[in-house]
Amino acid sequence: MELEMIRKQIDAIDTKIRKLFNDRMEQALLAGKCKTKVEDRQREAEIFEKLGNNPYTLLDGDFLTELYEKILAKSKEWQSRSPLLIAFQGEHGAYSEVAARSWNPKCVSLPCKEFSDVFEGVKKGVYDFGIVPVENNLGGIVSQVNDLMIHTELYVVGAIEIPVKHCLVACPQTDYREIREVYSHAQALAQCRNFLSRNHLLPVPFYDTAGAAKMLSEKGATNAAAISSELAAQLYGLQVIKESIEDFASNRTRFLVLSNQQNPEPGSKCSAVFSTEHKSGTLFAVLQQYAQAGLNLTRIESIPNQKGSYAFFLDFLGSIEDPAVQNVVEISKQITTGFRVLGCYEEKVL
Repeated sequence: MELEMIRKQIDAIDTKIRKLFNDRMEQALLAGKCKTKVEDRQREAEIFEKLGNNPYTLLDGDFLTELYEKILAKSKEWQSRSPLLIAFQGEHGAYSEVAARSWNPKCVSLPCKEFSDVFEGVKKGVYDFGIVPVENNLGGIVSQVNDLMIHTELYVVGAIEIPVKHCLVACPQTDYREIREVYSHAQALAQCRNFLSRNHLLPVPFYDTAGAAKMLSEKGATNAAAISSELAAQLYGLQVIKESIEDFASNRTRFLVLSNQQNPEPGSKCSAVFSTEHKSGTLFAVLQQYAQAGLNLTRIESIPNQKGSYAFFLDFLGSIEDPAVQNVVEISKQITTGFRVLGCYEEKVL
């Protein structure tokens, strides 16, 4: 076996080790949310006792003890800081994490398997915030998220709209001329259809854009690539072969930030959800109130709620402290069913 090949294997293992260390630190932060104090001597003793039963002969007990002393010290350091945690759906490197980092770089972003896990975790206080995509200007609304928004008790405390820049990424040792298959989420593949066709690349649907990048890194495949964010490429040690391969440069996604507490700031934009009776002109009567008050609507979306009924999402510019907004909200509650202001907040547009 050649030295260069061995070193590439070492580099791949090092990438996995760093990922596992980060995963462990994230679990430590979640554990910190459940503990009444940082120090837990009994738990530490259990960890060190397990190290004594190490079956790997190349790693002696003294080395592992020293290593874990540093790991536990860093874990306790992070727990004592009590950083704000923001949950997103998908693997690390997902566009939702890109949005989370852009919304508040001081938050620690943690992945969840499903959108419902984000909502439930924020509701229970496991996470301080959750960030979810609600609409893409090319792909339309994110149905799963909007369905959850209809009945949620959470508040919208922020929003951010980001450009979606797709990158073709591959393992460092990959010769781009040897690439035959490209893995990614079906929507990302569709948004890069022209690029894939021009380069005679076979699209292969995968459950997640960042998940495709992670899979590629773990397998070390040299005849395949993935479509993901630049962040995913950095996290999984991949090379960016080409940036901005999406068919339309105007590809953008809007995200909402959720909390189980109301926004303490008045905000300049509001989101609301409501239903109407099956009477002609009811929806018009609601919208007319906003027009008469001079409030600019930025979004109105109808979502099937129950059999034969719809819920409506409404976004409009204005502060909840504005008497005109307060008046329209009160009137809306009287002429609709279940009218609720989801939150008032500031929105970032990148």
